[in-house]
Parts: sequence; C-alpha cells; structure tokens
Amino acid sequence: MAEVAMTEKTQEETSDERPVVLKVDHVAKMFRLPTEQATGLKMAFLNWTKGIKGYTEQHVLRDINFEVRQGDFFGIVGRNGSGKSTLLKIISQIYTPEQGSVTVKGKLVPFIELGVGFNPELTGRENVYLNGALLGFTRAEIDAMYDDIVEFAELEDFMDQKLKNYSSGMQVRLAFSVAIKAQGDILVLDEVLAVGDEAFQRKCDNFFAEIKKDPTKTVILVTHSMDAVKKYCNNAILIKDGEIIASGDKNDVADRYTEENLTAKKQKKQVDGAYEQGLNEACPLLKIKPVSKVVVNGGSPFDFDLEYESRDSGDLFITFTLFDVKRGGIIYDSADSLRIVKQGHHTAHLQLPLNLFTNGDFRLQAAMMTPDPERPGHPKQIAYTNEDNSCFFAIRESGHRNGYGLINSKSLSIIPRTAI
Repeated sequence: MAEVAMTEKTQEETSDERPVVLKVDHVAKMFRLPTEQATGLKMAFLNWTKGIKGYTEQHVLRDINFEVRQGDFFGIVGRNGSGKSTLLKIISQIYTPEQGSVTVKGKLVPFIELGVGFNPELTGRENVYLNGALLGFTRAEIDAMYDDIVEFAELEDFMDQKLKNYSSGMQVRLAFSVAIKAQGDILVLDEVLAVGDEAFQRKCDNFFAEIKKDPTKTVILVTHSMDAVKKYCNNAILIKDGEIIASGDKNDVADRYTEENLTAKKQKKQVDGAYEQGLNEACPLLKIKPVSKVVVNGGSPFDFDLEYESRDSGDLFITFTLFDVKRGGIIYDSADSLRIVKQGHHTAHLQLPLNLFTNGDFRLQAAMMTPDPERPGHPKQIAYTNEDNSCFFAIRESGHRNGYGLINSKSLSIIPRTAI
C-alpha cells in the first residue's frame, strides 16, 4: 500500500506543470560561536599551536531540500530555534549557505523584520521610496505602487511627517504595506499575521484571500499559527533542529507541528535526593502518560495511563482537572470519583470522552487526595502532577468544532478501563 501511495503522489507531482520559482537544494548553514578570546598576538599564536580554535560550530541548517511552484502559498513551520528565520534569510540572499544553493525565478520581496530599511528621520513618503529602492524597485515602479501602499496602510494624512513621530502601530502598518503591495513575484513573510490592530488584521486576512486567487503570485509564510497554515497554505514543511522532518500536505504538517510542541521534553535540573515538584515521600511518583496520539480528531475517547506510587495506607483518591491551555480556564474537574485501594507502584488505564469538546489545546492534570477529618467535605492534597508529569493533547478536527464549547460535567467523566 505504501508503494502504491508513493507512486500516486509521484505521478501527481510530475503532472504539475507550474514552473518552479524557488528551489532550495541541499542547503546547509552553520555559525561560529566564540568560546574564548585571545588577548594578544602571542596568545592567539599559542592557541593555534595547541589546536584551540576559540569557537564552536553551531549547525543551524542541515541538507534542506524543497521546491516552491508558482502560485503556491507555502508554509514553513517549526519551534523557536529550529532554523526557520535563518532559512528565510538565505532565501532572501541576506545569508550565504556553507553548502547547497538557492535558485529564485522572479522578483522576490522579503518581509523578515518589521521596519528594516526605514529611517526615523525621514518622512513616511521618503521611507516608502527608500524601502522600495532597497527591495530593488526603480523610482517609476515605486511611483506606480505608492498610492496602493498608502491606501492600504491608511496613512494618507501622515505621509509627510517624519517616521519618528509615528506610533509603533503606524510604523508597522506602513512597513507591512510596502512589503505586500510591492509588485513582486514571490512574497516572503515572517511572523506577520499579528501586525497592527484588529481592523488591520482583517484587511491583511482579506489580502491573503485575494492573493491566493492569483496564479502568478507566490507566498512563503513562516508562522507559529497552525490555523493560518491550514487556512492559507496549500503545501508546508516542518523544520526541527535544522532538518525537514515533515513536508507536503498542510494539515499533516500542522498536526505534526502541534504534536512536536506537545511532546517536547523539558530538561529538568533536579537535586539528588529531592522529589519533583508536586511529589513527596508519601507519593514519590504520580504521572499521566498518553496512550492515544496527542493530536486527535475528537471523535474517539482519549486513552491515557496514570502511573503512581502510594506509600500511604489511608483513604486516598485521584482527581483529574482539564485545562484549556490557550483560551484559559478549567473546563472539567472529576471531583472524587476514582478511589485508590492499593498501596505500592501501580498503573491505571483510563479514558476521557472528547465528543463534547471543541478544537483546542489541553492539559490533563491529576492530584492525589485524602479526606480531611478536621474539614469534612474539603479533602487534603497529598501530591499533584506538575507540568512535566501532566499530559498535553490537542483536538484538531477540520471543518468545525472551533470556538468555545459548553461542557456538561454530568455527561462527561473519566472512565476506568481497569481497576485502580
């Protein structure tokens, strides 16, 4: 089946007759980070004789290969530090790769950092011409674009004022308008979907919707918004540690990015003999581990394991709390329905129905509790799962389930699949 699917995909790719406007071929990039500095010529010579370089090599990109065709809305995603911005600067010819090559056909307009090439001592009008010249446009070409740029930025009354008198929002609108209204063939955008106020963002959204309809325009978009990838892009790649780990279908790449974020391991510095945050001698282990995939469609329950070690012989039970990571708030609390009847090290298999939830990112947290004889109805907390021991998952169902959902706690409960 895999061979058949691969053959079909190859045939589909070869049948695409649109020209390739950007080809990144085996690109690699590294930076030299100084580790020590020689204080003089003598020290530099001694370091050289000892084989001390005085720097370490940081490999930011490794063997990057992909093609972008004319008319594509191409997404590049990855966690911070993965190499996305370095790749864009190589594509925009700001950096030169150590290995490989980048071939561009057509006029490429980069918009990598807001306000680059703007002079605060010049007027808005002068900055439009200055920035246009830096992008490679002639004065006649900028004349033809000028009215569209000013109209899009909504700064008609301010173009003869110095840029230093603009608010930060006005400067953002002008810089972004120059980039997207420039009559280029390939538009490179880095983290720009959140620029300006809400009204300007709607205008940008409409612009992206229109540019998608133009088969002669190509957009390369770097963003952390997977909603934007699914909404605008037709193809995408995911970069991790300088390498492409997923490419092709935008939905698959977006879901893989979400999974990478949810499963990223945090490096914990723990003192020898000390318990992790939330744990103690009575409960040295309490951890939730996903059994289902961490990116799910919401149609099936979410399976997970609760691993715990109890050294207390008292009346203990587990509570679960579900948090909405992005929108905030507690959307579910299981109260005291799950009792622990065994001491020692055990693993319980559990299930959380998801049919009432909308798309979102969630954190499932557990706590070990015991009744408080001094305060009936107010149990005491013995231990809890910290961020590293809690479980993160995401619901991604295309077409609907977005927005805020009403959770009916009477209809939603943790279901034990085995005895605890």
